[in-house]
Amino acid sequence: MTAASPHAPDPTSRDPRARASRPADPLDRVLELVLDARTRPPATHLPKRLNGLFRELGKADPANDPDDIEDLIWALWISHPEGVAATAMANACEAMAAGAFDLAKPILDELVARYPDWPEAWNKRAILAFIGRQDEACLADIERTLQLEPRHFGAISGFAQICVRQRRPVEAKAALTIALEIDPHLRGLRELIETLDTPRHSMH
Repeated sequence: MTAASPHAPDPTSRDPRARASRPADPLDRVLELVLDARTRPPATHLPKRLNGLFRELGKADPANDPDDIEDLIWALWISHPEGVAATAMANACEAMAAGAFDLAKPILDELVARYPDWPEAWNKRAILAFIGRQDEACLADIERTLQLEPRHFGAISGFAQICVRQRRPVEAKAALTIALEIDPHLRGLRELIETLDTPRHSMH
């Protein structure tokens, strides 16, 4: 993927939903999933407890601390009923935290191959691709993540960062807005949306 070039204005550039309705490039395919995130059901095999956690997280004033709810959601996303898978994920996360991305990559490659229905394995590999500025590979992994778990506010926020890098501020703002609809307690996203409204981020 390359950054958008300053050609003639795209008539759909101000309407992300119109852009998503066209035959899609990788970024537009993910955009379509993001725009439909609130209406698509998650994969049926995901832990049912997530449903209640997301309902609570979506409240302006949840009964429990939003950070605690987010932590529980991440814990459920990262968990796996097979011990060998959970151990491999823990090893990959430890390697990523240490900056040993070359060690984490083959572990995550194996996880997505053996457990293709595990959204967090795809999301973690998307993070590695983003760090390596491999946007097309990152988009492919985000796409699979959101096909399985449309509520994945982390993947949606990551997609927004790619949009920013690809000079697609309209799409970035749309993604950030939806991430906030899913989790209105994500710190910093509203400020980022405001920066996207500044002239230096406008489409030309």
